[in-house]
Amino acid sequence: MTLEYLVIAAYMGGILLLSLFGFHRYIMVFLYQRYVREDPPPPPPPREWPRVTIQLPIYNEHHVVGRLLKAICRLDYPRDRMEIQVLDDSTDETTQTVARLVEFYRRQGVPIVHIHRTERTGYKAGALAHGLRMARGELIAIFDADFEPQPDFLKRVIPYFQDPRVGMVQVRWDYTNRNYSLLTRIQAMMLDGHFVIEHTARNRSGRFFNFNGTAGIWRRSAIESAGGWNDDTLTEDLDLSYRAQIRGWRFIYLKDYVVPSELPVEMAGFFRQQFRWAKGSVQTARKLIGTILRSPLDWRIKLEALFHLTANFSYVLITWIGLLLGPVIWARYRLGIYELLWIDVPIFCLATLSVATFYTLSQRENPSGVHEWWQWLYLIPMLMAVGIGLSLNNTRAVFEGLFGMDSPFERTPKYGVRDRRTSVWAASAYRLRHWGLPTVSLGLGLYLCTVIYYCMEENLWYSIPFAALFATGFLYTSLTMFWQSWVLPWNMRKVHKSLENTLGN
Repeated sequence: MTLEYLVIAAYMGGILLLSLFGFHRYIMVFLYQRYVREDPPPPPPPREWPRVTIQLPIYNEHHVVGRLLKAICRLDYPRDRMEIQVLDDSTDETTQTVARLVEFYRRQGVPIVHIHRTERTGYKAGALAHGLRMARGELIAIFDADFEPQPDFLKRVIPYFQDPRVGMVQVRWDYTNRNYSLLTRIQAMMLDGHFVIEHTARNRSGRFFNFNGTAGIWRRSAIESAGGWNDDTLTEDLDLSYRAQIRGWRFIYLKDYVVPSELPVEMAGFFRQQFRWAKGSVQTARKLIGTILRSPLDWRIKLEALFHLTANFSYVLITWIGLLLGPVIWARYRLGIYELLWIDVPIFCLATLSVATFYTLSQRENPSGVHEWWQWLYLIPMLMAVGIGLSLNNTRAVFEGLFGMDSPFERTPKYGVRDRRTSVWAASAYRLRHWGLPTVSLGLGLYLCTVIYYCMEENLWYSIPFAALFATGFLYTSLTMFWQSWVLPWNMRKVHKSLENTLGN
């Protein structure tokens, strides 16, 4: 009997802890609703435009670098007050493409330079720090390779720096391939929650929020006074953001101004991106939480920083709950205390309902124009399922970050995909292949299918929705990864070979 009670206690502990993260989403919704109308008024243009350096860190971005440079070189800003640094760490044909394009734009009078490093020391943080040593601008704008800023970006954002306390201005991301697939729709909704609700709630309420690594502008002195770019975490942007705000710099978030970008179309690419973000946030927490808690900051700022930097621990709890789902159903049935389900059902619903509330609001409030936001409600169960499917991947990231295990900064491949007619990614050299993680996820999905079968046999109907949600998450993410990594490229090779044979005849 002792084993059964231990299993139930471990499961209930996981549910209770997960409900804390669910409750935090309600706090974000409350803060958003309270402060959403307190947008900073747009300031007038400065009398003299300051000098700005635009940094473009790239690494093997052959499919999108041309699009990036075209957008950057169209920025409407005095050319004698601007310089563009292409910070190129590439090891493939991207370097030759960049050299050719930089020379083309230089002949047109664009102040652009190509800075190529042969050793990728410090990864993205190292490239930004290397470029900063040569930069002449007092403001530093940063764009990743898949972003396409509008021509008015600099003139819309730079006026906010007339306040000498402002150290960074971040704008909202939007997505050119939002409707490409179910996966990209789910990612867009996840990121809308972050950019529409969380950033607005944190920034407008006076709490800390972070630069997202791209589509923002820094004051150079803010970077330098905070200690510069560090490569000891995988989220150099989050790390520097907290260090700068601890030093007293003010950050501004522009919710209603967007820069288009590209979402990963591969499940493996999405998992790689999430791994990097999850591990980096835990590394940042390990590095800075002590400093934050010992600082004279307001307790509300400290509490929100704690939730923000530890948010990915929720994936550990999800994995824990998923693994225990079968044993806890068996233990309750064996002990004849299945009625305890009435205790954890409301708690679990509190956590899941908070997710539904949070993301429904993000779509309703999305200024980009998801007009029929209610038509996205059907995606919320799948969004929850994908979050569950991510849990193994991000649990590993959390433990690696927590115990100081090193890993390289692995980029998320981008392919210039906009709609379903673009399938170049399936045959690209950048395409990712995975066996280990999807195999384990598939095993977990099948295990949960046996839990569902057991519940049906024993008429334990209350547990089936939970098990079905977990099974769907693990099966969808693992099978999609298998399909995209191995089956789809094989089909593409067959099509290309058939086309070559036809053309040859």
